[in-house]
Amino acid sequence: MTDSRSSLVTTPAAAGQRSAEVHRNTAETRIRVALNLDGTGQARIATGIGFFDHMLDQIARHGLIDLDIEAHGDLHIDGHHTVEDVGITLGQAFAQALGEKKGIYRYGHAYVPLDEALSRVVIDLSGRPGLEMNVDFKSGMIGGFDSQLAHEFFQGFVNHAGATLHIDNLKGENAHHQCETVFKAFARALRMATTRDARAAGTIPSTKGAL
Repeated sequence: MTDSRSSLVTTPAAAGQRSAEVHRNTAETRIRVALNLDGTGQARIATGIGFFDHMLDQIARHGLIDLDIEAHGDLHIDGHHTVEDVGITLGQAFAQALGEKKGIYRYGHAYVPLDEALSRVVIDLSGRPGLEMNVDFKSGMIGGFDSQLAHEFFQGFVNHAGATLHIDNLKGENAHHQCETVFKAFARALRMATTRDARAAGTIPSTKGAL
């Protein structure tokens, strides 16, 4: 939840670069996210929650996004504020890096398996936030990560990236596998949606002329 004492600092990207840096500071967390949408999947992640770091690393590596995230949160309470605020800040950085969204595919989808688990993610960088997430995690905790917080992360992301996101875990008996397939599929769908379409260079992928 955003605190009334929160502050936000953004660093604009140089012309032609699809990168951004966003700082979000509240009474509960201090978050810094820097990303480059046209990277090679390099990651430096430190949130204080080991399994969450592992999931964010999947976004970088499978999305081919250079991602630098540093978070300091009230983990003595629980991970909720940290996970949610990283989602918010990451969404803000994506929105800034994408700008007017000219020439992108806009839509992306991916199916990703891991042993017995299989997840599907579909995304529309529509400018309209929406999340439909159907994952029945088989365990409440995955290491030190509360599996309920996956929803909070994605909700924070879509609210601030302006994205419509559908997440479905189709199969799975191991919560680690379920969660990892979700994050990997999310990364692959993002990679597709943010890719530049040479045939649509300079145009906004909407009949409205804006996203």
